[in-house]
Amino acid sequence: MATGGRVDPYMNFNYLVEIDGITRARFSEVSGLTINVEPVEYREGGNLHVVKLPGRASYGNITLRRGITDDHELYEWIQRVATGDIERKNGSVILMDRNFQEVARWNFFNAFPVSYQIPQFTASANEVAIETLELALERVEMA
Repeated sequence: MATGGRVDPYMNFNYLVEIDGITRARFSEVSGLTINVEPVEYREGGNLHVVKLPGRASYGNITLRRGITDDHELYEWIQRVATGDIERKNGSVILMDRNFQEVARWNFFNAFPVSYQIPQFTASANEVAIETLELALERVEMA
């Protein structure tokens, strides 16, 4: 027996990414926002069965992709990190509904860039040039 109205899931194309101090960063793709808890096996004395306990939590790197423009702020960030000026930033991935209202937010903390990639250039291609930035982070929380 149905107890409520129909609730459609949110679409995955309507999102924003906010990063401290970087206001012009619009991304065509965001991936890798994961949380993993390592199971620890423990065998209690006299028991033949193994008990699994939650162990260390780890967080996957976030990969951000966007079309290359004359905004070089993300590239300059990884250049500073590569030369020893470690600058960590906090940010959010925000899911929006069809009316552009926020419905979910995942905050990430102490992120810094670990990889920057330019696209493969091909003279016969007819596509937008996409740059890729990968961020390592320490923690994720759903707000």
